[in-house]
Amino acid sequence: MTETPAPQSPAPRDPVTLVVGAAQGIGRATAETLARAGHRLVLVDRNAEGLGRTAALLGDSVPTYAVDIRDHDAVAYAVDSIESEHGPIEHLAHVAGVFTTGSVLDSDPEDWQHMFDVNVTGLLSVLRSVGRAMRERQSGSIVVVGSNSAGVPRMGMGAYGSSKAAATMIVRILGLELGPYGIRANIVAPGSTDTAMQRSLWADPNDDTGARGAIEGDLSQFKVGIPLGRIAEPTDIAEAIEFLLSDRARHITMQALYVDGGATLRA
Repeated sequence: MTETPAPQSPAPRDPVTLVVGAAQGIGRATAETLARAGHRLVLVDRNAEGLGRTAALLGDSVPTYAVDIRDHDAVAYAVDSIESEHGPIEHLAHVAGVFTTGSVLDSDPEDWQHMFDVNVTGLLSVLRSVGRAMRERQSGSIVVVGSNSAGVPRMGMGAYGSSKAAATMIVRILGLELGPYGIRANIVAPGSTDTAMQRSLWADPNDDTGARGAIEGDLSQFKVGIPLGRIAEPTDIAEAIEFLLSDRARHITMQALYVDGGATLRA
């Protein structure tokens, strides 16, 4: 009698690293830095054209998903698709965010709503979908890009700073909840960084001297300067993200790493 061989389980697939907000700026630098470190990447952003440019820079056929993180169902579908088509998400670098300025009393309520829809609720959708998958496997590492304005009040940044403060606490509590499963969650909190978002604050976005205001500070705005004497490059932030995702940071969780050249004078 011929025995029928037992069905073989599919071979385990290599894990992937998901970068959310990868179309430009810090997100693009993060994708490039992680690729150099050997990560298998999947990129997400609502800007499909920018995603394509980032993928082209990496020189490989990196999977990209055009997703608006404000759409909870779209986020859940994308995460499920990534896990089934490309492999388990072992690392998450969440860089997506929006920014605008305005006083607490006079800013547009719609700006506040948009800020929280992306920086808080959108982040939460990503964390819930990815975090549940990681919890099931009891493995993973998460880094979310916050802001130094989450810990230090800034004139005109009521909506942005409070949204990033909320995001920071969400990530810290998530790290507490996922700790028993061996999953880490941390924040990288940049200060002024040379991105399109930063340059939008300058009188002339194409004039590099616009950085002087951030570097020198402005006492009329109760803002000190940057002790290291320069604004950050996106790669400065990306390197911190890569470190916290890696096993070199295996005993670090629930922390906010400020990468701001000392601008917030944090002890």
